[in-house]
Amino acid sequence: MRDRIDLHEYLGGANIIPITAHPITKEKFPLTLGHEFSGVIEEVGDDVDDVKVGDRVAVQPIIYDGTCGACKDGLINCCDNNGFVGLSGWGGGLSEHVVVPRAAVYKIPEGVSLEAGALVEPIAVAWHSLKISPLKKGDTVLVLGGGPIGLAVIQCLKAKGAERIIASEVAPGRKEFAKRFGADYVLDPTTDDIVARVKEICGGIGADLAFDAAGVQAGLNQALKAIRAQGTLVNIAVWEKPAQLQMNDLVFRERKYIGVTTYVAGDFQEVLDAIASGQLKPEPMITRKIRMDEIEEKGFKALIEEKDKHVKILVEVSP
Repeated sequence: MRDRIDLHEYLGGANIIPITAHPITKEKFPLTLGHEFSGVIEEVGDDVDDVKVGDRVAVQPIIYDGTCGACKDGLINCCDNNGFVGLSGWGGGLSEHVVVPRAAVYKIPEGVSLEAGALVEPIAVAWHSLKISPLKKGDTVLVLGGGPIGLAVIQCLKAKGAERIIASEVAPGRKEFAKRFGADYVLDPTTDDIVARVKEICGGIGADLAFDAAGVQAGLNQALKAIRAQGTLVNIAVWEKPAQLQMNDLVFRERKYIGVTTYVAGDFQEVLDAIASGQLKPEPMITRKIRMDEIEEKGFKALIEEKDKHVKILVEVSP
């Protein structure tokens, strides 16, 4: 799969890819990309007996040391030395073969395709963000951004029983994707007064929750004012520049602002189970399939020049 992080590395890397040896992998730029992927097991280690050659698996790419305070608390996503397969070493999804720890592979259930397996990683980011949040069935939720993570959040909200989902997005194509994946209202921040419209939809109260998958200052400002008193704004976005937080918008309405990152052990399995049960149907996120020799022209360049048309582009490494 090709995504925004890989695209940033292509355009201006190394950003996340280490330029000095990574503390765990001991590898540095240049590295093989690809941290959203699935595959078929070709070999297993001598002490592995619960997966076998031929099993189809999704790979959870977080690299962690297992010894820092966060890891001891089970928060591998917050590891002091964390990295990712496909961004920090150990090969990646664009490798012909990759070797990962047993804990990194999750068997894909019968009836779930390898293509859907490659989508587990971005869906797990959204799934985890909902678990961290105080989301309740029947809530009204604002989602900022209609890119891959925003669309994944919308799907997960639908699966988790959100009553009304409001998306804020500028690009026409992504607005349509947001509707397709379950948004009940799609607003355009360049033409709509987001705060006023959200409050109108919510009977003057405001949204119970907001998820920021855009990382834009104007959107942050709007979301803080659009959530109700004691509402919560969850930041998923990786910001490219420092942001300003208007503290009085939090203080005088007792609102909460929390950050989330990636996923923890268990999230991948929960997402796979949700896909297997039909609760999640993410495959329409794949808007193109390409071969390895088409990556630059039909992959990276398409995401740059035709980003309004694409969500995820699947790279088939082997036939």
